[in-house]
Amino acid sequence: MSDAVLPGRPMPGVREGRVTERAALVLAPNPSPMTLDGTNTWILAEPDAAEAVVVDPGPEDEGHLRRVLDAVEAAGRRVAQILLTHGHPDHAEGAARFAELTRAPVRALDARLRLGDEGLGAGDVVTTGGLELRVVATPGHTGDSLSFQLPADAAVLTGDTVLGRGTTVVAHPDGRLGDYLDSLRRLRSLTVDDGVSTVLPGHGPVLRDAQGALDHYLVHRARRLAQVETAVENGYRTAAEIVAHVYADVDRTVWPAAELSVRAQLDYLREHGLI
Repeated sequence: MSDAVLPGRPMPGVREGRVTERAALVLAPNPSPMTLDGTNTWILAEPDAAEAVVVDPGPEDEGHLRRVLDAVEAAGRRVAQILLTHGHPDHAEGAARFAELTRAPVRALDARLRLGDEGLGAGDVVTTGGLELRVVATPGHTGDSLSFQLPADAAVLTGDTVLGRGTTVVAHPDGRLGDYLDSLRRLRSLTVDDGVSTVLPGHGPVLRDAQGALDHYLVHRARRLAQVETAVENGYRTAAEIVAHVYADVDRTVWPAAELSVRAQLDYLREHGLI
């Protein structure tokens, strides 16, 4: 199957450098089954602006952080703000060191991750050098997950809420399935109401069909939930047993993460009186 017909129409591979008029990517050197090609660190700026926003500096890897800074400075800009989609180390661990290198504040939903006076919350609008980013609450993968809508490029930065390849984990107990489904629907509404067409994910390639990607995610979640419900009806009781049954065709290295999602699904089924 070609990339053109995969869900979300991913661009061929993860390509560093400019991917939209205002967004450029620097890939962190931390590939794994969970992080795919590595963490996508995003540099956002208006074409002629002197200031840039960096989203998710990534792991505390000095070489990577300096490559991000070099990319900003090569464009004749300085880093004015650092934003975090959520607090997982592969996205946020390098933020404090990057703040030292740039003297820029770190803004996040979780107050423990912030460096500076301002946090981030749903409905906030971040403006830097003429750039406008709208903060969208997208809890579910984690409780503190945020996405950032970039209206001028008809794009949304989704962190781990939507990936460029495969699907993400609902990281129980912090992540909750009901919240995650609501977040997917919220993002999908942006494709209808605001014309968002491009997903700039936290891992994996850029997706050129945001609505198609979100429809795929919603169908996938409904399918998995039905499979877990059926597994319980057939006598599988523990999350580990359900993973071995439902995720039998999935790489075993991601089974521990799948077990977190199954725990979140079991909680959801219990809360709705379905098991």
